[in-house]
Amino acid sequence: MVTSAHEGMHRMFQERPEILTPVFRMLGLPLPEKATVEVVTGDATETRPLARHVDTVLRVGPSDGEDFLLAVEAQGKQDPKKEASWAYYVAYLQSKYRLPVLLLVVCRDRTTAKWAAGPFTCETRGWTAQRTYPLVIGPDNLPVITDARTAAEKPAMAAFSALTHANSPDADAILDAMGQALAGMTGEAADYFYQFLDVTLGETPAGDKWRNIMGFVNYFPGRGHVMEKAYLEGKDQGRAAGKAAGEARGILRVLEVRGLPVSDTARERITSCTDLARLDDWLDRAGTVTDVEELFTDDTELPQPSSEPA
Repeated sequence: MVTSAHEGMHRMFQERPEILTPVFRMLGLPLPEKATVEVVTGDATETRPLARHVDTVLRVGPSDGEDFLLAVEAQGKQDPKKEASWAYYVAYLQSKYRLPVLLLVVCRDRTTAKWAAGPFTCETRGWTAQRTYPLVIGPDNLPVITDARTAAEKPAMAAFSALTHANSPDADAILDAMGQALAGMTGEAADYFYQFLDVTLGETPAGDKWRNIMGFVNYFPGRGHVMEKAYLEGKDQGRAAGKAAGEARGILRVLEVRGLPVSDTARERITSCTDLARLDDWLDRAGTVTDVEELFTDDTELPQPSSEPA
């Protein structure tokens, strides 16, 4: 099953290609800052065989040499079937586009990264027909970015670091740095990286940490960002809900102190009410009624608009 984290691990290369140069440097491969990057279809399906799709395929045009294709795969665990699939992707893309092909595998844990490095060999009786050497980035060679200034200068790499190291002890520090970096970004960039991490980290401890960081609206005062709007809306709703719940508890407490029995139906009606004006009225009357049902005797529904012409 394709998860949001899996999707984010390779989509970063599609949407933020500036990440390629630092990644290649970490892998010991030169790639100039000036390079054109074009997303190429990852469909590697022939006319009749089983459908195959590469996560991401990029055509990279470095300023100092020939174009090449970069196939990016996100791998969450070891999968023996990939050994043949990856070799197929490289051979197919080379044949289709007549360009050199590099395969980059992105991993979130050391065990998978070690396995993904291969090499994967097609051989028999002492003869090798093909050998695949994937490039691999993972927790061991992707930097841990915990400095807010660095995160602000290289937000794509910082976001990628947060996703790759989400299960490490450094995750909180990385997310703190990323949160501080967002404060100095344009609205569009901040929204992108906020949503990218919100979706890709998902319902994990790192995801909860990220949403908690973004809950502090002082990072984005008056900026109109997606996260600020969501926070303010949630805060307003939370205040109203909290006040209603407090009034409901007060009503029930008064009735309890006065020794008036409260039926399950009446309790549900009180605790589920969100109309603050009505709750205020019930609270005022809770000290004088002789039966709980008397709280509701004067309740009237709001008048409905007339269907007759004025």
